[in-house]
Amino acid sequence: MEFDIREAKTDLSRLIERALAGDEVIIVEGGMPLVRLTPIEPVRPALGSAKGQIVLKPGWDAPLTDAEIEDIFG
Repeated sequence: MEFDIREAKTDLSRLIERALAGDEVIIVEGGMPLVRLTPIEPVRPALGSAKGQIVLKPGWDAPLTDAEIEDIFG
C-alpha cells in the first residue's frame, strides 16, 4: 500500500502497525516511491555462542553456611 509523505508524517504509528502486521507500506512523494517500511526480525544468539566467555571459579556452587547467608541478607 502506498501512502503520501504528508499522510505518513501524521499517521506514522498506524503505518508502523500495518507494516508489523505484514502489509507492504511504501511512502511516496509526488507519486515517486521513497521508502518501504519493513519490520526488523529480532536477532537471536546461536546456542553456545558464549562458550568460553563465562568462567566459573571452583566451588562457585558450594552451599553457603548460615553465617554467610546472614551476611548477605541480614
